[in-house]
Amino acid sequence: MRIELATEPGDPDRPNEDYASVALPASGQGGSLVLLDGVTPPAEDVGCLHSVPWFTARLGGALGELSVSRPDLTLPEILATAVSRTADTHRDTCDLSHPRTPQATVVLARWDAERVSYLVLSDSALLLAGPGGVVDAVLDRRLDELPAAVRALRDAVRALPRGSAERRALGGEYAAAVEALRNAEGGFHTAAADPAVAALAVTGELPRSAVTALAALTDGAGRWVETFREGGWADCFALLRKDGPRGLVERVRELETADPDGTAFPRGKRHDDAAVVYAEL
Repeated sequence: MRIELATEPGDPDRPNEDYASVALPASGQGGSLVLLDGVTPPAEDVGCLHSVPWFTARLGGALGELSVSRPDLTLPEILATAVSRTADTHRDTCDLSHPRTPQATVVLARWDAERVSYLVLSDSALLLAGPGGVVDAVLDRRLDELPAAVRALRDAVRALPRGSAERRALGGEYAAAVEALRNAEGGFHTAAADPAVAALAVTGELPRSAVTALAALTDGAGRWVETFREGGWADCFALLRKDGPRGLVERVRELETADPDGTAFPRGKRHDDAAVVYAEL
């Protein structure tokens, strides 16, 4: 079995808000992977005393432990339990009803001798490779499929010069429009403090024989496909197989550096936290 992971902050002066882990039970009959992309909070108060890395460490740790210790639970049940467990650790000190209480995207996969189960919530990606070389991407597209008016506002912001007063003003309007759709009906969802979100994740199960390898990527690493258009998900998987997660992250950093102001490839941040887990089963 080959398992590799890499993670790197988008800004060396800020904590990395991504989380990645792999667990292999002592039985040797399977394993699990967890990948979280913590949502960067706004500058104003969000009602919580804790940082996003604090949150992702606890949620990620709970997901990893439950995914191997509780084979009787489905992945949505594991996510719901982990969200509740994490919320309980700061329910008495923080306002967990705040819409920007610490939260994260989630990729969770678990395999044993018979099956591979998976769960994806928000805009991180899970890639599954079959014995014939076909690569399937499991994606939660709700953040990409925002109402047309919101997407048009996003495009208008990205067309303005970075650092300009016009971009800042319109960017605030766009941010408010997106925030109104966060964890709301008809919008997009992340794992925060409400365990009910687990029922909204993209989930599935495949025979173990149908999966030879899998990879999980936060959107900072997925930029290779979705922002810079260097290739499709199958090409991305081929790069991971050849050069590993570190190779993919380094290539993304090269592409970001070549377009520092997002002129050719518009994006919200020049560099983003990036994390990748690659596993050959």
